[in-house]
Parts: sequence; C-alpha cells; structure tokens
Amino acid sequence: MGPVDRPTASAHPFNSMLETGIRALVVLEAFYPRRLDLLEMTWLDHLVVHTGDMDDPDAPSSLHPDLPNRAAELVVRRPLVEKSLQLMLQLHLVDVFETEDGISFGASDDAPIYLDLLQAPYSVLLKERAQWMAERFATKPAAEIRQQIETRIGRWTADFRVEETFAGART
Repeated sequence: MGPVDRPTASAHPFNSMLETGIRALVVLEAFYPRRLDLLEMTWLDHLVVHTGDMDDPDAPSSLHPDLPNRAAELVVRRPLVEKSLQLMLQLHLVDVFETEDGISFGASDDAPIYLDLLQAPYSVLLKERAQWMAERFATKPAAEIRQQIETRIGRWTADFRVEETFAGART
C-alpha cells in the first residue's frame, strides 16, 4: 500500500485472520503446556470473547456484544480459526503436533515475547479472559468443555464436525 492509499471497505479488521490468530495465540499461551485441537480452539475462540455466556457467576463480562444469533458463530468460526492458526504457524508463533489422536496446536517459544508487546486495553482484557478460561479448563478433558458449550450455546453448534484439512502444516 502506498503512502496515500487507504484501506477499502473490503478490509475487515474485526474477526480477520490476524485478529483471530492473535486470539488463538492468546488462548494457546494461557493454556500452555496443554495442546488444543482445532475443535477445542474453535470453542475457546468463541468463549474468550463471550465469557459472559459461561454458567459461572465469577465469569468476566463478554468482550464482544451479545448478539442474538451468536450461537451460529461456531459454525462460521471453524474455517477462520483454522486459517488463523496457519497464519500464526507461518509466523512461528504456533507449533503443530501430530499424534495418534490427531493434530493439536501449542504456543511456540516465541509466543510469550510477542504477546508481551500487546498492551492495548482490548489485548489486556483478552489475555485476562483467556487466563480465566485456562484456570477453569486447562486440566479438564475436552468433553467437559463441550458440555459447557452444549449447556450455554446449544448442542447443535457444539456438535459440528471438523474434517482435518491441515495436511500442509507439518513441522
């Protein structure tokens, strides 16, 4: 972009690959050393900005507005989370692990250094919510996270299937 060029209407800063990638990185760092699969990352990407949806009186308020159809966000979110993880992988901020259980993701050794640079109020609030979620879920099995999603958002959104399309993400 030249010095006088301006972003066009097609530039969407909210829920872009970069914003979603940063959220994913914040979540992975908060959950470190636990590794998360794509389905868990999709759930947690939703929950980190909608913490008010949690069935917990100590839950922090949601960062994003409580829109009526936000439950459908999970279905739309999965491909965006996947692409954002690929972006963070290219930037060496996320590591990919292939195991007999499938593909999972973890924060790389460089992630904390990058995240320490994020000091905008929104970023600080995001990190606080991710840490709150990690304290609640990091030692829990995926089934318990799923149960929370089903209880608060609905079974049909928690039950969507993820096909593994991360074949090019080998380290």
